[in-house]
Amino acid sequence: MNLILIAVVSLGSIGLVSAVVLYVASKKFAVYEDPRIGQVAEALPQANCGGCGYPGCSGFAAACVKAGSLEGKLCPVGGQATMEKVAAILGLEAVAAEPRVAVVRCNGTCANRPRLTEYDGVRSCAVAHSTYGGETGCTSGCLGCGDCAEACQFGGIRMNPETGLPEVDEDLCTACGACAAACPRNIIELRPRGKNNRRVYVGCVNKDKGAVARKACAVACIGCGKCVKVCPFDAVTVENNLAYIDPAKCKSCRKCEMECPQGAIVAVNFPPRKVKAEAEN
Repeated sequence: MNLILIAVVSLGSIGLVSAVVLYVASKKFAVYEDPRIGQVAEALPQANCGGCGYPGCSGFAAACVKAGSLEGKLCPVGGQATMEKVAAILGLEAVAAEPRVAVVRCNGTCANRPRLTEYDGVRSCAVAHSTYGGETGCTSGCLGCGDCAEACQFGGIRMNPETGLPEVDEDLCTACGACAAACPRNIIELRPRGKNNRRVYVGCVNKDKGAVARKACAVACIGCGKCVKVCPFDAVTVENNLAYIDPAKCKSCRKCEMECPQGAIVAVNFPPRKVKAEAEN
């Protein structure tokens, strides 16, 4: 009986001491978390897409609270409406951010960029890029396997079976950047939607010299520089045989589009050009 009593007392003492130690440790090493982080996280869409630049919605919420300012911060899925909710919780000003959208910088359709080989293996852009290089002569353009479409949580990008290229649905695209991250050739870029949802960009990322690029794709940029000369706003530059239009400088005058001999410049959501009436004889 005494042995049982001793065992019970010993175990009880050990339990009591352990409880005291755990209590002291929990107080000494406690990590305080601002309750507003949870409130902000609840206001976010919980897509955890990473488009905000932080590891999930909880990471973005913590960053907003700790920064003390919402400047430069945007939830691409929730948009400005969500940021206004976050601002109300934190008592801050919701700084309006320019909305963006994904654009596919490749015009290499099946007609413009004929297939040279046929691959019968795993349909993956990542695999194609790291192994056989694709089915066409262009080593820079879209591989057409649809990794970008699979990466999109919102159905904002899908493959067109006729052109073999991905197409962005502007109404569904949240500019989260998942498609851009999934593309091994970096042909998808997040650009400002532009005034009246109109934008101009170069639909090519091929940096080969003109003759080589043109042989691989009928509408490849050849780095001729005509677009640079005609732009009145210095929005176009040519580097490594490839033209690029700076969206911050571009005023959508479309002079570069008209000047491009390759048709490599894309203008989105513009009305059809007016055909000038022929002068009367």
